[in-house]
Amino acid sequence: MVQKVVTTYVDDLTGEESSEIATHSILIDGAGVEIDLTDENYERLLEILNPYLHAGGARRVRGAAKAKGKPKASGGSKDESSAIRAWAKDNGIEVNDRGRVSASVREAYEKAH
Repeated sequence: MVQKVVTTYVDDLTGEESSEIATHSILIDGAGVEIDLTDENYERLLEILNPYLHAGGARRVRGAAKAKGKPKASGGSKDESSAIRAWAKDNGIEVNDRGRVSASVREAYEKAH
């Protein structure tokens, strides 16, 4: 007998099926949720959260829930890369929408945070 298993990735916001969907973990007040989103919808979420994430008193929490999903081939998690891209765009730094975030942009982001 032959068995074939098919995995379908579905965006939790739109219901859209895509192979470009990743799972993102969000931790608020100690409660975590996971949400599956396309890159576009994840970028929209980051844009909405950006003023809160970069408020004067906001602090990055080390060891918080890590994103699950497809592994990236090059440095940094998808969540981290998306946050760096959003920060770079907000600060007038040119950055590609896809692919690897350059070391100089990552370094500038880390110095700012």
